[in-house]
Amino acid sequence: MEQAVISILQALGEDPNREGLKETPVRVRKAYEHLCKGYQQNPEAIIGNAIFNENCDQMIVVRDIEVYSLCEHHLLPFFGKCHIGYIARGKIYGVSKLARLVDCYARRLQVQERLTKQIAACLMEPIDAEGVGVVVEAQHLCMMMRGVAKQNSKMITSSMLGSFRNESATRNEFLRLIGMERA
Repeated sequence: MEQAVISILQALGEDPNREGLKETPVRVRKAYEHLCKGYQQNPEAIIGNAIFNENCDQMIVVRDIEVYSLCEHHLLPFFGKCHIGYIARGKIYGVSKLARLVDCYARRLQVQERLTKQIAACLMEPIDAEGVGVVVEAQHLCMMMRGVAKQNSKMITSSMLGSFRNESATRNEFLRLIGMERA
């Protein structure tokens, strides 16, 4: 990877041996190892260690989970917030594991649409949830810094499963709780 960074710097017309760039290949390698560490993580193991029996059948919502990922098309960051809701049927997740699950999938080369679906799908089955809703709101540097250069654009994706998909009252309650209710 470090040699590839040197090649990129040279292709840009830079001298990889100048003072400010000497350690750049090492720093870039370390940065990408961190930004893509989700490939070394098992999402099922993350949440499987934090499923608890609880007499609970209400909607549980965790909102504003920070998301940082890399667009697989340009290798540029996108960032924003993820909101998760689920209706338990006697089993609940440890709350911190939801944030860890988001990071696991986000720390891979991604498109926001797939990221949203992966999170929802991973949460539905292990606790036999009545339903799961995931909404991701993100800004994409590939859209803000290049191409159309739209600084205030935000992409919103959702994945609704079970009762969140099939029952408008459930979906609307979730959207209200995360601050995205319809007017």
